[in-house]
Amino acid sequence: MTETVFIATESFGPQNAQKWLSYFEWAKIPQLEEVVSLDFMLNPRIVTTLIDEDWAHIVNADYRLSYFTDLPYLLSRITDGTVCNILGLYRNPEYHIQVPPSSGSFTFIGYDLIEEQTKISALTNCGGFPESFSNNQLNQFGLITDFQLADEIRYRLTVNNPDDPHVDCELYAIWRLKEPVK
Repeated sequence: MTETVFIATESFGPQNAQKWLSYFEWAKIPQLEEVVSLDFMLNPRIVTTLIDEDWAHIVNADYRLSYFTDLPYLLSRITDGTVCNILGLYRNPEYHIQVPPSSGSFTFIGYDLIEEQTKISALTNCGGFPESFSNNQLNQFGLITDFQLADEIRYRLTVNNPDDPHVDCELYAIWRLKEPVK
């Protein structure tokens, strides 16, 4: 079974006023309603400073110190009143997994392609790769909905852009907890 991890990220959408407008104009993804990504710049992490207890509950490999293996523990690390996305993730699945990553009210929202070391999304934060995919293939969250298409884009990125450091990506299936954490 594919590894399951969790992360809490800041929301990024029209509520971000001028920052959103600037991004929206730059990205040229007209169907965007909000960006839900693992990209550090667009959706910063909520838990930014690790405490000693975290080490027993995080992935400690391959630049993935922000990913938690235990959802209840992650939820305990979020300060009351914080509005954020709680994401359940499958890293590099071999097919579309139909089962949510945890019990609770998770909804599948799409696939992201993340360059693990820099935490940059090849889909929403690289200015586009028109020889590998078009922005109209992204959904309202800036993600790819179809597994086969996401996997094909991942392959095309490396073939068409062998010297670009942002195309050596991990494929993440993203599920979002329906109830926002406050």
